[in-house]
Amino acid sequence: MKRFISFIAALFSSMAFAAVAFAQEGAAAAAGGNLKPVLAMSAGIAIAVAAFGGAISQSKAAVAALEGIARNPGAAGKVQTPMIIALALIESLVIYAFVIAILLQGKI
Repeated sequence: MKRFISFIAALFSSMAFAAVAFAQEGAAAAAGGNLKPVLAMSAGIAIAVAAFGGAISQSKAAVAALEGIARNPGAAGKVQTPMIIALALIESLVIYAFVIAILLQGKI
C-alpha cells in the first residue's frame, strides 16, 4: 500500500512540475482570457482527488470498525453507529468536491 501511495504522490508531483514547465504558454492563454482548459482540468483533478481520498478513508474507517467488532462482538451496536456517521461525513466531503467541480464546469 505504501508503494501505491508513493506512486500516486510521485505522479501528482510530476504533474505539478509539468504545469510549471508549461507556465509561459498558460500565462499567454490566461492573458487572452481563455481559462476554459484550466477550469476543466481543475474540475477533473478535484473529482479524482476527492474520490480517491474518500475511498481510502472510508475503507480505513470500515476496517477499523470491523476489527473492533471482531475483537468484541458485544460492542457492535456501540461501534456501528459512529462508523455509519463517520462514513456519511466522509461521503459528504466527496459530494462537496463534486458540487465544486460542477460549478467549475458551469463556467466553461
